[in-house]
Amino acid sequence: MHIKGHIYLVDDDLEIRIHLSDLLRQSGYGVADYASATDFLTSANRISPAVLVLDMRMPVMTGLDLQKALTAQAWNLPIIYMSGESHSQEIIDAMKTGAIDFLWKPFPHSQLLQAVEKGLASDLNFRQKEIRLSKVESLYQTLSSREKLIFSLMLLGHGNKRIAAITDLMADTVKKYRAQVMDKMQVDSLAELLSFCKGFEPMNYSD
Repeated sequence: MHIKGHIYLVDDDLEIRIHLSDLLRQSGYGVADYASATDFLTSANRISPAVLVLDMRMPVMTGLDLQKALTAQAWNLPIIYMSGESHSQEIIDAMKTGAIDFLWKPFPHSQLLQAVEKGLASDLNFRQKEIRLSKVESLYQTLSSREKLIFSLMLLGHGNKRIAAITDLMADTVKKYRAQVMDKMQVDSLAELLSFCKGFEPMNYSD
């Protein structure tokens, strides 16, 4: 069977873990379940795309505590909370810090599966963005200082004349640098460059 994605399931209730693990595996997902947040932190391997299905109320370390720990570790994992008795402030805090859904126990299976698909899509998009930006950074480091400056001005939408005025270069020289930037960044047009570098924030360079 093709595994559609990985689910981390954290709940201190053994019956719930068994029930939801079976449901998720039968639905085509890989599942790893944990009895506590600390168990998850000490033994979970990073897999992508993945979603964390997390109980809000647990002893020792709550769901919110785990969410904060993941943020501190720069582990940007989509979180689906489950709870039967949470306060409104807990829900607000969870959603403010990036949770993608909140399910009240008991919840329909369809609601969980819908949330899981949403989370997996979110994680996949995030990982693809990470890979793209990593490639942008790698190619960016091949640019000379002057090319980095031209590159930054191109991303700001400045045309040749404006770049020439800002850098005090001749228009033909600017065209040459622009061509070199496009070649090194492996794109064929300004539109492609802007799309490829979306979300990338270069430093400002000058000679």
